Amino acid sequence: MTDQPLYRWLEQEGEAFGAPGLEPRWTSSVKDAVGTAYSASSRIWFTASHGILNEIYHPTIDRPQVRDMEFIVTDGETFVHEEKRDLQSDFSYIHPEALGARYVNRDPEGRYELTKEIICDPHHSVVLQRVTLSGHEDLLPRLKVYALLAPHLDGGGASNTARAVDIAGRKVLLAWKDSWSLAMAASCGFSRVSCGFVGTSDGWQDLMGDFQMDWEFGSATNGNIAMLGEIDLDGHREFTLAIGVGNSLHTALQKTVGALAMPYERNRDRFIEQWQRAANPEWLAAKSGDGGRLMRTSHNILLAHEDKTYSGAFVASASIPWGQIKGDDDLGGYHLVWTRDMVQTASALLASGRAETARRALVYLACTQQPNGGFAQNFWIDGRPYWTGQQLDEVAFPIILAWRLWKADGLGEMEIFPFVERAAGFLVRHAPITHQERWEENSGYSPSTLAAVVSGLICAADMARAHESFETAAFLEEFADWIEHHLEDWTVTNNGVLDPNIKRHYMRIRPPETGEAYACEECGKEHIRIANRPPGTRYEFEAREVIDGGFLELVRYGVRRADDPLIVDTLKVVDRVIKRGLPQGPGWLRYNWDGYGQRPDGGPFNGWGQGRVWPLLTGERAHYELAAGNDISPLIRTYEAFASCGQLLPEQVWDEPARPDTSLQIGKPAGSAVPLVWAHAEYLKLLRSAVDGKVFDRIDAVYNRYCEPDGRSKCRRNLEIYSRHRPIQRMKAGNTLRILDDTWFHVLWSLDGWKTKQVTQSHNAGSAGYSADIAPAVVDGRTSPPAGGLSWTLHWPEQDRWLGHNVEIALEPA
Repeated sequence: MTDQPLYRWLEQEGEAFGAPGLEPRWTSSVKDAVGTAYSASSRIWFTASHGILNEIYHPTIDRPQVRDMEFIVTDGETFVHEEKRDLQSDFSYIHPEALGARYVNRDPEGRYELTKEIICDPHHSVVLQRVTLSGHEDLLPRLKVYALLAPHLDGGGASNTARAVDIAGRKVLLAWKDSWSLAMAASCGFSRVSCGFVGTSDGWQDLMGDFQMDWEFGSATNGNIAMLGEIDLDGHREFTLAIGVGNSLHTALQKTVGALAMPYERNRDRFIEQWQRAANPEWLAAKSGDGGRLMRTSHNILLAHEDKTYSGAFVASASIPWGQIKGDDDLGGYHLVWTRDMVQTASALLASGRAETARRALVYLACTQQPNGGFAQNFWIDGRPYWTGQQLDEVAFPIILAWRLWKADGLGEMEIFPFVERAAGFLVRHAPITHQERWEENSGYSPSTLAAVVSGLICAADMARAHESFETAAFLEEFADWIEHHLEDWTVTNNGVLDPNIKRHYMRIRPPETGEAYACEECGKEHIRIANRPPGTRYEFEAREVIDGGFLELVRYGVRRADDPLIVDTLKVVDRVIKRGLPQGPGWLRYNWDGYGQRPDGGPFNGWGQGRVWPLLTGERAHYELAAGNDISPLIRTYEAFASCGQLLPEQVWDEPARPDTSLQIGKPAGSAVPLVWAHAEYLKLLRSAVDGKVFDRIDAVYNRYCEPDGRSKCRRNLEIYSRHRPIQRMKAGNTLRILDDTWFHVLWSLDGWKTKQVTQSHNAGSAGYSADIAPAVVDGRTSPPAGGLSWTLHWPEQDRWLGHNVEIALEPA
């Protein structure tokens, strides 16, 4: 312990670690959590799991701040109990409308109970735990309770520093690293404190040896550290523990001590009151199977995942899947923004009646859109890209969100069309081949991705026409028509091998690997490599050997009818290959041969594993069944049964018999992300769809164009599109060839082997670049293909640059 005055010590050692700017606010991490708490006044969200406080994340950098806080209880002579391992816990929420957790932790022999209520200070970044000790009076006076905390500041356990200080006569523990600081204090004070290095001199090592606290180290510098405080139970059976975070030592201390100065009951009442102001959409409970329990938690989980500094930024989950095996070199996890997951969240909030919240998400997306109109695969909440993949659905979904808000009159004064037009231009320049589909592993022609792309383009065209940009609207519609017309050419195998009775079905993805991209006898035999496969097992498969449920997005958004024979046949293959029967009801894998999941022996995924059932896929199937006119109430109940006892929906559930050695139970959360926000969003949208009797995500402009006879008659079918990143080799003689490029060009072309030639100038297509149309059969006046086919090349006048070779297109009879 330092004997210097606090202000002098802070002046010498602490302020160097401070940082100017906005005070930090916090989101949190969930690994296998079953309870959560959140400050409705926009300060903290955290989770509690099996009696421990898990990681707290700073929203600006999304890095963990606290890792593994728990209590240790001992009589000093015969036993020592670690809360998360040795005590039996019961979980509940402190109020039906608030994400505050209550744990009753029982001694296995029934001698005492440690009851905790966990909330946040309603106005400051401080986690509060109200702890009550009860039990046999012959034992309680001999019990000692210790608070153990291992801080992981600024993204990791390494290079943390801790020190014990005195504040107005009370012992307080401080930790800091770089520009972030943390304080831990108790309302009744600590009688003794110690700072040590994990594995050698930490409090856990100390207590487990002889049930006594023998060490009182005043500091631990620059390492993986843990702080221990003995609760001063003299005359106290109830106390409040506070953990505060800040961007300087002064800030962390002031918040922590200030939170303890307020009576806990007042903080609790304000916490609940502010959550009640967030008003759950109770009208959705009419279609639930559990009276609205999961609906309320899902709604609150979505709100909790919005960052409180970067308004409108919704992370995919505050968790790191299988975080117990992650080290400082892995900063990823799901506490990042994916536009796919974020739009799912915003759409669910819109379905819940929260248009203003969804608009905040759209504003955030507008501020993170890249100059080329696209979006990073994922990014930190301050907009910095993390992974570098390119996913076309993640560009299409923001357009769809903008369209939904526009139709719901939820845009306010926001002028969104430039944002939409740029994103649509990106899709035109890059579609139909995506670098990664929604499972982020393979490139090619993906039914789920193309469903989003077609829908996004039609939404953009609808908005363009409303802005009297008629040429842009027609251009985008025709591009969408071209994709829609070739969907089956690109994504369907004609010689399937997964079901002997069904040869024609959608594939998960078809790589652009060999020859023409259109239907042919070999379609589907291109090879894909599946990541995360166990060592020594097969990892390369023909595209026709792999199937997922992504094609159902075609029905969800209105590109295909639910009774389309190809959709119906593919569902039969899906159910044969990736459907799993669980006690809760049916569940589905992402795709066959998936390696992303808990290992067969129950061990964590660590580079390889086995894909498990994803609850959100039960929601997607329920949406399809609703579109098909079927009763979906059994699937709703199944979905609800996949939730944890705290009503958190996991990314994956264990789909094999229970393994007591690993605590894995069939149909219950495995070790991946808990909660997965996408799963909660899907559930809320499913309830809204059930209430409406219509799929909420269906886009009428898309459905009317591609599923109604009048709409289909207006689709353009005589167009082929050529770009240098996706060349074609042949086309029907009666079709128009549209050539796309990023800059203004002339196309010189001939139908007779350059005996004669014609010149067509390109025209500006906005953010999509430039386009030029050639209709060779019409211009030449012929009704059959010319013998020489179509030859052409490009010239860019502004640079006086030529393509440098001729492109030959074979013209086939119509």
